[in-house]
Amino acid sequence: MIECKRISKTYKSGEIETEALKDVSFIINKGEFVAIMGPSGSGKSTLMHIIGCLDTPTSGEYLLDDKDVSKLTDDELADIRVQKIGFVFQAYNLLPRATVLRNVMLPLVYAGVSKEERENRAKEALQGSAFPENFWNHYSNQLSGGMMQRVAIARALVNNPTLILADEPTGNLDTKTGEMVLETFQRLHQEQGRTIVLITHEPYVAEHAERVIRIRDGDIVEDGKVKNRRVINNHNHNAK
Repeated sequence: MIECKRISKTYKSGEIETEALKDVSFIINKGEFVAIMGPSGSGKSTLMHIIGCLDTPTSGEYLLDDKDVSKLTDDELADIRVQKIGFVFQAYNLLPRATVLRNVMLPLVYAGVSKEERENRAKEALQGSAFPENFWNHYSNQLSGGMMQRVAIARALVNNPTLILADEPTGNLDTKTGEMVLETFQRLHQEQGRTIVLITHEPYVAEHAERVIRIRDGDIVEDGKVKNRRVINNHNHNAK
């Protein structure tokens, strides 16, 4: 589903060139739950931007669902982001003065979906992210951090994307709340067969995935199954 072939990315600032990625190659199959892990400055954010069609490589090929996206225009990349990728960010990126339901419906407005269908699909996505129904009409600024992140997950699901891309999704959360968010990802993977790519700098977070790709100084230094995987069986979804 995701195939990176010898991806390199070089940033230029005046005379200075910075090589963020160096000949990176890997495949992520449909239905995998993969963590891309590395310290700050390792190149993982650059890689995330390329996988998420927010940027293109300097050289190499990136195939998403067998389509070479490394040579597409900005408009074509934008179409792929809307249709195929659900993003979950560290900062949630919710509209504070909109209800939970409206926040989740928002991507469907851009996709030109009718109002009735928008609402139905938003409700399905909220159920899919285990978000309690009695909070659907609350404003997002009335919610705890963990609940806001689950709204963000629902919003990522609403277009039924091929890929969910989560960038440090527990970065602003305490450990217990972070566990709930990671549990949500594990359930989406196990029960719905979602393909999830999780970007993190924390080994503890990466251990919730099935496979980890470790990156350092723009190179992949390790790629393999998570040995002692943390599988969460706490089904208290309605906790804040």
